[in-house]
Amino acid sequence: MRRVTWMLAIVMCVALVAAGCGTKNAEQVVKDLDHVVGKLDSYQGAGKMTLQTGQQAQEYNVEVWYQNPHYYRIALTNEAKDITQIVLRNDEGVFVLTPHLNKMFRFQSDWPENSGQVYLYQSLVQSIVMDNERQFAQEKDAYVFDVAANYQNGLLARQKIWLNKKDYAPKQVQVSDENNNVMVSVQFSQFEFGKKFDKDSFDMQRNMTSWNIESMPTTAKVGDATKQGSTGTTLQPTATSDKAAAAKQSFGIVEPSYVPKGVKKQDMKEVKLGEDKGILFRYSGAYNYTLVETMPQAKTVTSLAGDIVDLGYTLGVVTGEEKGLRTLTWTYDGIEYRLSTGDLPDTEMIQVAQSVQGQIGK
Repeated sequence: MRRVTWMLAIVMCVALVAAGCGTKNAEQVVKDLDHVVGKLDSYQGAGKMTLQTGQQAQEYNVEVWYQNPHYYRIALTNEAKDITQIVLRNDEGVFVLTPHLNKMFRFQSDWPENSGQVYLYQSLVQSIVMDNERQFAQEKDAYVFDVAANYQNGLLARQKIWLNKKDYAPKQVQVSDENNNVMVSVQFSQFEFGKKFDKDSFDMQRNMTSWNIESMPTTAKVGDATKQGSTGTTLQPTATSDKAAAAKQSFGIVEPSYVPKGVKKQDMKEVKLGEDKGILFRYSGAYNYTLVETMPQAKTVTSLAGDIVDLGYTLGVVTGEEKGLRTLTWTYDGIEYRLSTGDLPDTEMIQVAQSVQGQIGK
């Protein structure tokens, strides 16, 4: 009898240990995630992001820095074109920097608190915590959540998120449309919590001047002129006269691969905005809009008051009245784009803007 009792006690102990060391259920993981984000001080992540929003898949190396309470630095690099853009948030505002052009946009915004980002840990955790109909599965070394996608692009419906079982670091993200087609994916190769950054890691000037402009492609080099932006900020010239001459060459015209249903391109003509030459496309039909492309030669800080829009490969800003003329402005591959419309819906504006990435200038 005593031996049976002893054996039963061993079995119960083993069961308790197994239960304590076993894998967690969805509720336990969600509770842990809420705790992790609540105590989040800093992190650094890196990986590869693939966008399927154009005619061809586009790959970007993505590096993400975060430091409490609201400092962010996201570097997106298209290796095929040797282009890097940096999204930066510090005490001065939100910036989209194109270092090799010495060009930047500045926003007054609480981004990214008001806009989810597929490569930001806080956005991923929030989507898991807030979705009460979340689906949960486990793999050998990862917890997998299938939840609703909460992004500005209305075509993105759901996302799957893989989290490391050891520390809940993100391993992979796949964002799909309503037909389960993966439109955006991020494969993290590295992620470190509690990263220590230099004091000026999130400083705008450091991020602009720490790049080697000499190594950038010829078409991406800026002129030697110095020009004041709308904020009155002046950047000192660093390029040589040879670079100025190279930059003044005509740029390739990039035509969006996406046109909304019931819309046709009407015409295309050359225009001039200040000292910069450009191309204007005009579209009409079910919706009416224009797209202006320029390659600014001056080094400027452009301050824009409007709503920030995530285009995947960069950020843009929508200015104007909600029920009036609105303009979506963004830069890519040295070209500044301005999409203006009085009736094109936001989701369509985003699709048109996304369809220029990966296109080859004519």
